[in-house]
Amino acid sequence: VSDASGCSMIALLHTGAAKFPQNLLSRARQAVSPLLLAGVLKGYSSIVSRKLASHGFGASMAAMSSFPPQRYHYFLVLDFEATCDKPQIHPQEIIEFPILKLNGRTMEIESTFHMYVQPVVHPQLTPFCTELTGIIQGMVDGQPSLQQVLERVDEWMAKEGLLDPSVKSIFVTCGDWDLKVMLPGQCQYLGLPVADYFKQWINLKKAYSFAMGSWPKNGLLDMNKGLNLQHIGRPHSGIDDCKNIANIMKTLAHRGFIFKQTSKPF
Repeated sequence: VSDASGCSMIALLHTGAAKFPQNLLSRARQAVSPLLLAGVLKGYSSIVSRKLASHGFGASMAAMSSFPPQRYHYFLVLDFEATCDKPQIHPQEIIEFPILKLNGRTMEIESTFHMYVQPVVHPQLTPFCTELTGIIQGMVDGQPSLQQVLERVDEWMAKEGLLDPSVKSIFVTCGDWDLKVMLPGQCQYLGLPVADYFKQWINLKKAYSFAMGSWPKNGLLDMNKGLNLQHIGRPHSGIDDCKNIANIMKTLAHRGFIFKQTSKPF
């Protein structure tokens, strides 16, 4: 039954009430009204949605109605891969530097920064490192140094509008190691400054434990399992780990979780 016919039928039941026997009228209203009224309301909702979409409000209305607003305009999902071996080598050096820019309103990925980095203290990757990360020697040979990559990160941040004081953004990592240990430690070793935007972040493990009530001992694997999500790509690939972090964040946000900074001020 179309919206128009539904409206006319309901109107007929009201305007023609005097012409029907009372018992038949009551049965007709009970049988027809709920079904047709639901159809009419559904049709009306569809019309409103189409009107909003025609004015550019469709996607934003859907996004805003699906989960509560976050405290940040953007989340910058980051996951380093670094030189490693057994026993561990020192100093460790970042060899993969990926960042995903996640819209805080839609929780969708808007932009990607991804570079490999040439290690200088231990330029030759160990077999253990390649097996763990999937990064082979040819992927880091001839790549920019950490100092050059940090300069390009700053250029990307400016291009994306993330350095605007009115734009609230924060990094998100799976643990505290990336921004509490790895980056400041390597920068100190090389005599490089650490930009202020790297000095506050959200530890996804802590956020997950607040939301779900359990600590993810095995990191991303446990979080994906706890949320019934498929793992994306290869474990310990920096860019793939970022995609998993973003997917977990989106799922928690849709469940109503509000992300907050977990790091302590430097």
